[in-house]
Order: sequence, then structure tokens, then C-alpha cells
Amino acid sequence: MFKKILLVALLALPFGVFAQDKIAFVNTQEILALMPETKAAQVEMEKMGKQIDSELKTLEDEFAKKYQTFVQQSDTLVESIKIRRTTELNEIRQRMETYREEAQQHIYTKQNDLMTPIHQKLIDTIKTVGEENGYAYIMQKEAFIFIAETAIDATPLVKKKLGLQ
Repeated sequence: MFKKILLVALLALPFGVFAQDKIAFVNTQEILALMPETKAAQVEMEKMGKQIDSELKTLEDEFAKKYQTFVQQSDTLVESIKIRRTTELNEIRQRMETYREEAQQHIYTKQNDLMTPIHQKLIDTIKTVGEENGYAYIMQKEAFIFIAETAIDATPLVKKKLGLQ
């Protein structure tokens, strides 16, 4: 009998300790969307995207123009010129493909470079809010399937700390 009581007490202990801890959640997506740093990063990424699209369009236009000329003149060209122009078209196509791949990598790197400090600022602010309010845990709202109405939403506190509305 004593062993059963002791076992129940030991099993209930973690739940009792956990129940005493203050737990909160934050909506990080909402906060990130409001941060001016995020908006500035988006503007910079859009600017870079337009530059990349412009360069790619230039390559595509060059290819289209040379291809159209080749098709129009192909019946009258000597074989050596046909081979040279086909090689030239293939080189342009290869440059376009290489440019696309390099641009994708550059976009990924730039986005990571821009967003890493923003995410770190948010994490640091969440930690500060947790310490100031005595929370044992602050979790991301997006990771939960269900959140009770009684759960503590620390999102307004984090937004206030960051000076966001």
C-alpha cells in the first residue's frame, strides 16, 4: 500500500512542479510582420529580385533575338556559320541557367543575412519578457494545435518591448 502511494506521489511530482511554472506563448509571425526591420528586409529583397529579373530578361531577350535571326537565316547560312550560331545560342542558354542558379543561391544567402539578426532580436526580446514576467517557458503559438483561452499570450508584451503597435 505504501509503495503505491509513494509511486503515485512520485509520478504526480513532475506535474505539480510543472503546474507551478508560468507558461506563455507568442505569435512570432505576427510580431515579425510588424517589425520595421522585416519590412526593410522585404524591400531590399524585392529590389534585389527586380535586379535579377532585369538581368535575366536581358539574357532571355538576347537569346530570343539571336534565335529568331538564326531561324530566319538558317536556310541561307553555310554549315560552319550554322554550327557557330548554334554554339553561341547554347552558350547563352547555359549562361541563363548558370545565372538562375547563382541568383537563387544569392537570394537565399541575402535573405538569411538579413533575417538572422531580426530573428535574434526577437528571440532576445522574448527572453527579456520571459525574465521580466517570471515565465518558465515561452513557446511559439504557431507550433501548437490547441491553446486554451486561459493560456497567457505574451505577444502584446513582446510587441510593447519592441515598440510595435
